[in-house]
Amino acid sequence: MLIIDIITIFPKIFDSIVEFGVIKEAFKKNICELNIHNLRDFSSDRRGSIDDRPFGGGPGMVLMPEPIYEAVNFIKEKNKVKEKNRQKVILLSASGEKLEQNRLKYFSKLENIILICGRYEGVDQRVIDLLVDFEISVGDYILTGGEIPAMIILDGVTRLLPGVVGKEESLKEESFEGYLLDYPQYTKPRVFKDIGVPEILLSGNHKSIKKWRKEESERITRIKRPDLFDKDY
Repeated sequence: MLIIDIITIFPKIFDSIVEFGVIKEAFKKNICELNIHNLRDFSSDRRGSIDDRPFGGGPGMVLMPEPIYEAVNFIKEKNKVKEKNRQKVILLSASGEKLEQNRLKYFSKLENIILICGRYEGVDQRVIDLLVDFEISVGDYILTGGEIPAMIILDGVTRLLPGVVGKEESLKEESFEGYLLDYPQYTKPRVFKDIGVPEILLSGNHKSIKKWRKEESERITRIKRPDLFDKDY
């Protein structure tokens, strides 16, 4: 079972995340365990302070190292993962590596992932130096914090766990598998607004359909995401 721990200053954001879709199935079947930790619970003062002004001046606030350090140590002691390489600490950060499907696959094979939701102007660098195994960004844009990126990882990882998705073979044919985007999909009716379904999909010739879908995936990828062809297959 994969244990996912999330450290955040806004724990209520995650209240409904386990109530819908494949994520709900993952927890209903006890395939995955989710624990949300309020960073303020690990503050050393009565006010629950977790941030302060940056040394050297500048705008905004920076998350302090002590509460995060205490939270991560608490989680590690609680989970007692014997093999260190089966437990990873991930900081959601705009300066991290861009999240890709292969990274989600790697995370899904671990025993425990600890997600630190960044906020404000970021976290004290000593948190990164002492605790963090991966810094992850979900794209080249700025968000108000790491909570939504944490949800993206939660969703992307849980659906890869064995037994979560009904037809696991469908996972192998999705976008970004083999670095190709998905082929066009059609359903009823056969004609909509004078646009018909490609005849090949109605032929019943599965070999030809498979060939058409591969060619369409390659065509669409070249048009929409030519950068994916630079990947190492």
